[in-house]
Amino acid sequence: MNEARHLFTLRTVNSFIYNSQPARVVFGAGALAHLAREIEALGARKALVLCTPEQRTSAERVADLLGARAAGIFDRAVMHVPIETAREAREVARELGADCAVAIGGGSTTGLGKAIALDSGLPILAIPTTYAGSEMTPIYGITEGGLKKTGRDARVLPRTVIYDPELTLGLPVSMSVTSGINAIAHAAEGLYATDANPIMDLMAQEGIAALGRALPAIVQSPRDVEARSDALYGAWLCGTVLGNVGMALHHKLCHTLGGSFNLPHAETHTIVLPHALAYNAAAAPQAMARIARALGGMTAAQAVYDLAKNSGAPVALQDIGMKEADLDRACDIAMQNQYPNPRPLERGAIRLLLQDAFEGARPTA
Repeated sequence: MNEARHLFTLRTVNSFIYNSQPARVVFGAGALAHLAREIEALGARKALVLCTPEQRTSAERVADLLGARAAGIFDRAVMHVPIETAREAREVARELGADCAVAIGGGSTTGLGKAIALDSGLPILAIPTTYAGSEMTPIYGITEGGLKKTGRDARVLPRTVIYDPELTLGLPVSMSVTSGINAIAHAAEGLYATDANPIMDLMAQEGIAALGRALPAIVQSPRDVEARSDALYGAWLCGTVLGNVGMALHHKLCHTLGGSFNLPHAETHTIVLPHALAYNAAAAPQAMARIARALGGMTAAQAVYDLAKNSGAPVALQDIGMKEADLDRACDIAMQNQYPNPRPLERGAIRLLLQDAFEGARPTA
């Protein structure tokens, strides 16, 4: 108790600015039943339902719940939001006269909704079925010409989010784990962001702890609604952190690897995070102590690595399609456009980080 009070006091003596993001959250098992009410609250009349090809059945369920308010289904959301897909979806929304979008699925579908909103201003209602957390952020990402470009814009923040743990019961264990560690990454980097603040610190540590409890329980019992609720709660908190403070080295590396080498998003975050934390450990000791404490580990980097490995997640870039010959190019891209990070970006050290992530080595600190 004294230690927690000391950490909070230590942060609050520093200056900070806190802006909350406007969003409505409807949370609970069976919450999807409130969909029509929430669309009406948005003042919308016609909703375009977005999903990936694999989530078509879920999208049809949403459309059935909406009845006459459903304008149609666009089921071509894909990873990293290629600009061509975004343009196609915007045109479909315009042709169907949609005045809002309902995105059901993970980060790919939410990202597509954001790309539509960025251009058209259509409000988004998000229904997450993974733990990506992007539904709580004004951050968007669009891939064009092999490069993923990200930005912040208030127009892309979903107006309403429906969190229904029952919708995640069918999420495969492997995807649950990598999606959850992806969420942990948002909170972990938020703890050492240049614009961190005490409220985000508390949310970050609580979100990491919730996911640290939930993921092993989901591995043991995939249809445990309580564990699924805990994971979705943690993802909400971690996503809120991502939406309120800046990110650093870890997210830059993952955007590089995902956008330029087409690696799967959540798996890339899972593999890179322990190594990014090890890189920044000496420069952000208080943040690392919070992460380690939340996960019950000795060090932040090792605790995240062990959570991934013990849960059966991939821990090596070579296992998800990265080629060793591309590591130098990835390092070069990551070194472009300098950005805030607790430790200065050093090419040799980042190249070594990528090599360790490629091989799946356990961090030494």
